[in-house]
Amino acid sequence: MTAELEGKVALVTGGTSGIGRETGVLFAKAGAKVVVAGRREQQGQETVDLIRAAGRDSLFVKTDVSKASDVEALVQKTVERFGRLDVAFNNAGVEGAYAPIVRQSEEDFDRTLNINLKGVWLCLKYEIGQMIKQGTGGAIVNMASVLGLVGSAGVSAYSASKHAVVGLTKTAALENAEKGIRVNAVCPGYIETPMSERTLRVPAAHKFAVSCHPIGRLGNPIEVAEAVLWMCSDRASFMTGQLLGIDGGFMAGPHAPS
Repeated sequence: MTAELEGKVALVTGGTSGIGRETGVLFAKAGAKVVVAGRREQQGQETVDLIRAAGRDSLFVKTDVSKASDVEALVQKTVERFGRLDVAFNNAGVEGAYAPIVRQSEEDFDRTLNINLKGVWLCLKYEIGQMIKQGTGGAIVNMASVLGLVGSAGVSAYSASKHAVVGLTKTAALENAEKGIRVNAVCPGYIETPMSERTLRVPAAHKFAVSCHPIGRLGNPIEVAEAVLWMCSDRASFMTGQLLGIDGGFMAGPHAPS
């Protein structure tokens, strides 16, 4: 692998499993020192061990991205340990409860929006602040979803949060383009992760999810991680405010789920 991020310091939220873990390890293989953030210490340390096995230094910081004090401390600890912040992947998120709007609880709605939307906003706030202070630009990728581009019955809070991340991404890109800070989002379809396993544990739900992708399968975390790495590298230096779909054809046009 070429060293797209040689000498860079990268931050990955939601780095304890799935897409976040794969991206953290891929960042390390591309030359970056990587800070891993998440709520589960054991799994976070496992990611750190994988990154160190790839030959790069790493740090786990226990973080609840819905809390401003946690996110501010995360960026501070990143700078204290590695001296700067160049790249961030704001990946932390939850799926929320599967229920129609009339049966969804206010508690679940608030929790989903607090993590998926407020969490991304807080990360942008403190990451961009640090990058501006450094004065050398940076690259940020937010985790959106195909369900941030279309609606889906039964997941109103999740879909609303991801639609909002799309708007937040474009706004942050516009505000910071002249500062050399690029902000984009990735919009995956259904990916084989612990989160999707919870959502699709019923065989009929899994079959339906597969049928939504003309390519005929769910995605793998590494397929999203590779896209995020490219978006954070200088190879994507003219790209900002964009949404990159990694979705097996989900958004290409009408198809007939079976």
